[in-house]
Amino acid sequence: VTNDIMKSHIKSSKVNRAWLNDHVNDTYVKLAKKDGYRARAAYKLKEIDEVLSLIKAGQMVIDLGSTPGAWSQYVSKKLSFGQINREIKGKIIALDILPMVPIEGVVFIQGDFTELATIALLDQAMEGRLADVVISDMAPNLSGISSADASRIEYLVELAIDFAETRMNSKGTLVAKVFHGGSYESLYKRFSQVFSIVKRIKPKASRDKSAETFLIGIGLKRSDTHI
Repeated sequence: VTNDIMKSHIKSSKVNRAWLNDHVNDTYVKLAKKDGYRARAAYKLKEIDEVLSLIKAGQMVIDLGSTPGAWSQYVSKKLSFGQINREIKGKIIALDILPMVPIEGVVFIQGDFTELATIALLDQAMEGRLADVVISDMAPNLSGISSADASRIEYLVELAIDFAETRMNSKGTLVAKVFHGGSYESLYKRFSQVFSIVKRIKPKASRDKSAETFLIGIGLKRSDTHI
């Protein structure tokens, strides 16, 4: 038993060292440091935005599951004008159950957006407007049990879809992270039911080994969106 534990520990250490080595030498990790982003994830949204031209001046953008804040940083830069006195043309509201270090031009609400108290704060921040773009990089802590993980992933994406249906204008766009696996096809079908156009993009910044990809829903099929 002791030998098995030692072998397992050695294997785990090798995996951790290999991951750390890959991470340190990762092109997007280096770029993130250079460009001042908190995480390499910023380049995933950047590529999606460049392909589909989603984020434009004057928009209201809601970032679900925002911490540590790389996506909100990207949106803030995209909506900023002026070299000295930066002005945000639009509004960015970020939500997460975890704390987030403040970002210039971003309104942050810490809380669970399925709870009434958090939604009340959100509605106050939205000031009667509907979102133009909803972005969600939310992901559960994966257990390795495929059926359980599929359910957790599906639940979070369903929350993002429900949110977009009620707090996004009918011409708006939802960007949501999904994973290839047990829940992927049902989520794609759900997107197709809710949105007029559905795109799938796996950005270059997504690691090759990762099963993650992004579904983008453009234009709600229902036009009775309301707050």
